[in-house]
Amino acid sequence: MRTIRYVFLAALAVALITIALANRAEVTLNLLPAEMADYLGIAYSISLPLFVVIFGAIIAGLLIGFVWEYMREYKHRAAASKHRREKDALAREVSKLKVAKAKDEGDEVLALLDT
Repeated sequence: MRTIRYVFLAALAVALITIALANRAEVTLNLLPAEMADYLGIAYSISLPLFVVIFGAIIAGLLIGFVWEYMREYKHRAAASKHRREKDALAREVSKLKVAKAKDEGDEVLALLDT
C-alpha cells in the first residue's frame, strides 16, 4: 500500500510540474473590470504566471470546500457530543445504582465486584 501511495504521489508531482512548465506565461489579474475601476478610481492589478493562478484557484477551492463542510457538519458533531455526554452520565448513574443495590442487599463481595 505504501508503494502505491508513493507511485501516486510521484505521478501527481510529474503532472503538476508538467502543468506548471506548460503554463509559464504571465497573465494580469484585475480586481475590477476596467470601466468600473475607472469609475471608482480603484485600478489594482497583478501579473502572475498562469500556473500560479491555476494552483491558487485549486487551493482556494479546496479551502472553501473544507470550511463549508466543517460548518455544514457542525450540528452533527454537536449532537454526537451531546449524546456522548448523556451516555457517560447514564453509565455513571447505572454504576452508582449497582453499588447502592449491592450494599442494600448486604453482599460485600458483589459490591466489590461491581466497583
